[in-house]
Amino acid sequence: MDETGASPTPPGSDEAAFPGYHAGRCGGLAELDAQLIQCRACPRLVDWREHIGARPRAAFRDWEYWARPVPGFGPPDAPLAVVGLAPAAHGGNRTGRMFTGDASGDFLFAALHAVGLASRPTATHRGDGLELYGVRVTSPVHCAPPDNKPTPDERRTCRPWLAAELELLRPHLRAVLVLGAFGWQALLPVLGEAGWPLPRPRPAFGHGVRLTLPATGSRRELQVLGSYHPSQRNTFTGRLTFEMLVELLTRAAGLAGLERPGG
Repeated sequence: MDETGASPTPPGSDEAAFPGYHAGRCGGLAELDAQLIQCRACPRLVDWREHIGARPRAAFRDWEYWARPVPGFGPPDAPLAVVGLAPAAHGGNRTGRMFTGDASGDFLFAALHAVGLASRPTATHRGDGLELYGVRVTSPVHCAPPDNKPTPDERRTCRPWLAAELELLRPHLRAVLVLGAFGWQALLPVLGEAGWPLPRPRPAFGHGVRLTLPATGSRRELQVLGSYHPSQRNTFTGRLTFEMLVELLTRAAGLAGLERPGG
């Protein structure tokens, strides 16, 4: 309530305070996702996602683009989270599901399937029947950014959604695999604000880097691993091979207690 005793008016979906007000009030992931897809707090990202949605690539001219914030994907009791950076303009922004419909997603879901964390090796659209086992895929920024580069302000504005998602996953969450340096830089402050003590200086990103965040209060120990992003630039040049990603996903699944994923 304010000084007059009246309840404050909730911020509108196009206000910067919308994520911070609503995300922490959600009682479950379904409610969080429902609030998230209404968000219009970052004007540049809203303009871009809708601009792309109105101008599909020739290969997708028959698609009706999602063109909204893209929620996380996976079970609410997942002990493992895979965190990228943001949806792709013609991938998640088109299909409405994280890492679905682009080359990076093709690479990631094939690796998840190889490890036993996904029911099938391909992800084409939201209704394709794909299931994830013990893993939730999400990102610090939920709208496709121009040039795949959200601004620091956009990352900060979007941060409450990821913070709330991790809090809702917290009772089961044991490990996080971060895809790419930008995702690493965006995730660590969220974990710190959520109550996990971060080492100083913060460890630099690298493929295979492992960070153990000690248990504190109601938060259990959390293992955080870094992986090169499965971008076409990385996979075409061999900087990230399929075997490298499968090996890291296998490690992450073991740290999360998923010795027999999908079983």
